[in-house]
Amino acid sequence: MAINLQKGQKVSLEKKSSAGLGEILVNLNWNSRPAKQGFLSSLLGGNQGIDLDLGCLYELKNGQKGAVQALGNSFGNLNQAPFISLDGDDRTGAAAAGENLRINGNKLSEFKRILVYTFIYEGVANWQQADAIVTIKYPGAEDIIVKMDTFNSSNIMCGLALFENQNDQTFSVEKIVQFYSGHQALDKAFNWGMQWKAGRK
Repeated sequence: MAINLQKGQKVSLEKKSSAGLGEILVNLNWNSRPAKQGFLSSLLGGNQGIDLDLGCLYELKNGQKGAVQALGNSFGNLNQAPFISLDGDDRTGAAAAGENLRINGNKLSEFKRILVYTFIYEGVANWQQADAIVTIKYPGAEDIIVKMDTFNSSNIMCGLALFENQNDQTFSVEKIVQFYSGHQALDKAFNWGMQWKAGRK
């Protein structure tokens, strides 16, 4: 069984032990190779592969803010601040495991909020054919599914899910699936207040 979140819906992660929530895994999988759209379309670049990147903005209780993402080699750290790590960078979507963010749920009291996002590093902004799906897993609980089921956007950035600390007892998780022109626009929409500069990986 799994919980399929609807847009704007919130659920709470439940502690299964006094230690905390344990490791929270956020997995992104997508279809790397859009369906063929004809010879002319392929000449115009319409059939190139899609490189989706998984990442997050985080804000800790002590005021520390940042991003965990492959861009800029900001892979994070699970056991010290920011208590979030990115496993690696799947450049093609071909890896069966997709891309994974890991959140140290036993450090819940250190967090204020986490905004999970994906963006198209390379390829066309064809979200429907990318058919991306996010699965949130943590010990002893049903998977939480966040489907990217809103497609009409040429923007390259999508805010996926917002984790918020609820009185140091649990995280609430809300499905966002909203599109933005880039990191700065996403930051502004959620009042993160960070400074951004162009980067590559």
